[in-house]
Amino acid sequence: MKLIVVSNRVARAAANEPMTGGLAAALLPVVEKSGAIWVGSSGRVREGAHKDPFAEVEALGTGALAMVDLPSAHYAGYYEGFANSALWPALHSRLDLVRVTQDDYQSYREVNAFMARALLRFRKPEAAFWVQDYHFLALGAELRELGVTEPIGFFLHTPWPTATIMSGVPHHRELIEAMLAYDLIGFQTEDDLDNFLGYVGSELGLDVAGHAIKSSTSTTRCGVFPIGIDVDKFAQQASKAVSHPDVSRLRKSLNGEKLIIGVDRLDYSKGLVNRISAFDQMLTSHPAMLRAVSLLQIATPSRGTIEAYGTLQSELARLVSDVNGRHGEVDWTPIRYLNKGFNQTVLAGLYRTAQVGLVTPMQDGMNLVAKEYVAAQNPGDPGVLVLSKFAGAADELETALQVNPHDVEGMARTLATALAMPLIERRMRWEAMMEKLRIGSIHHWFEDFLATLQSAHAVNDQAEQAIEVAEPPDLWPLRSVLGRDTIRFH
Repeated sequence: MKLIVVSNRVARAAANEPMTGGLAAALLPVVEKSGAIWVGSSGRVREGAHKDPFAEVEALGTGALAMVDLPSAHYAGYYEGFANSALWPALHSRLDLVRVTQDDYQSYREVNAFMARALLRFRKPEAAFWVQDYHFLALGAELRELGVTEPIGFFLHTPWPTATIMSGVPHHRELIEAMLAYDLIGFQTEDDLDNFLGYVGSELGLDVAGHAIKSSTSTTRCGVFPIGIDVDKFAQQASKAVSHPDVSRLRKSLNGEKLIIGVDRLDYSKGLVNRISAFDQMLTSHPAMLRAVSLLQIATPSRGTIEAYGTLQSELARLVSDVNGRHGEVDWTPIRYLNKGFNQTVLAGLYRTAQVGLVTPMQDGMNLVAKEYVAAQNPGDPGVLVLSKFAGAADELETALQVNPHDVEGMARTLATALAMPLIERRMRWEAMMEKLRIGSIHHWFEDFLATLQSAHAVNDQAEQAIEVAEPPDLWPLRSVLGRDTIRFH
C-alpha cells in the first residue's frame, strides 16, 4: 500500500527548525520510516491556474514531502477565515470567538476541492489517503467526487465539541455530511467520539450502529486513536541535549533554583493567562518560593492577523510584566517569557532541566508536549507533570497531577505540591506514565489507524459489490445516466 498523508502544512526535519509538539512533530517520524508521501501547503500562494500546483517535492527518509502553492484568491478565507476563525474556536468550545463570512466558507470549500485535484497526481490502485485535521473536513468528499475509490481516512487532532456547540458553526450540516465520505474517522478520546456520534444521530438523524454511521451512500466507521510520540527517540534526544549550548546556559543561569516549564503555541485554548496567574498566586501564598523557583514560558506566536490572537498576546505580555514587577528582584526574574520556537533537540533538553512540566490547556485534542515532557525526564530524578484534566493526554497519563485550569488557586496549590514532591513518589508516577507512553507510541497509532482503515474500506467494498449484484436489471440504464454512486440499496 502506498500512503498519501495530507495536512495543511508539512514540516521539514531540519535540525534547527523550531517545532512545538503537535501534528508536525508527530508525523515527521512516521513519514520518514513508512515511505509515505506527505502533501501540504508550501506556505506560499499562487495567482491564476498553473498546470502543476506542486512547488517542491523532496525526499524525507524513505518517504517524501510534496508542497503545494494554494490559490491566493481563497487562501485567507480558507485559513484565517473559516478554518481558524470558525472551526478552531468552535472545536475548542469557544463559540464566542467565531467570526466568519459566507465568502470564508466558500473559500474553505474551494481550497478543499483544489487540494483534491492536486492529490490525483499520487493516486494509484494500491494507494490510501490519510487526511489530517480540521482544515480538510470536506477533502474526502471532494476526492470521491473526482472518482477516487481507494481508502480515505481522516484523523482529527483537535477535540470535537458537543452537538449544541457544533451546531453553532455556519454550514455545520453540509460539512459533517461531507465528512461521511471518509471510510474511517479517528478521534483522540472517547468523549470526542461520543460527541461526534451524538451530533450525527441528533442533527443528521442517521443510524449509528456501534461506531458505524450508515448514510445514503456508504458506511463510515469511527474510532479512538490516541496519538503518541516516539518515546525512546525523544528520551535519547533529551539525554544528549544536556550539553547543548542553549540548555547549558539555562542550567547555569538558574543558580540552584527550581524550574517550571510551559511550552505552547500562543493560543487561547492553552490556558496561558490562568497559568501565569496560578504561578503568581503560588508565589504570593508561599513567600519561601521567591528566588527558589522560576517559570520558563515559551509561547510561540501564531495566527497573529486574527484579532483574538493579537489580544491574547498583548494581555499575556502585560500580565507577565506585572508579575515580574511585583515579585522580581534586581538579580532575579520570576518569569522568563519567550515568544519564539525551539527545535526538538533543544526542547528535549529544556524539558529535562525543569522539575515541573506545566501543561494546562482549557481544551486540547491530545497535547504532545505533556508526553514529550515525561519522555525527556531523567529516570533517576524525574520531574513532575502538572496536567489539565481537559487535555486528551489526561486519559492516559493518570499519575500526572491533574488540575482544573479554570481553578487558579487550585493550580497554585498543585504547583507547590509538585515542587515539594519526594523522589520516591516522583519515580513511581513517572514510571507509570512511561509505561503508558510506550504502549501508545506514535508507531502504534500509525499502525492501528491504517489497519482499521483498510478493514473499514474492505467492508465498504464488499457492501458495494453486494449492492451491484442485488440491483434490479431495469435500474442498470439509470447508472449510465445518473452515475455509478447515485443509486444505492441498504
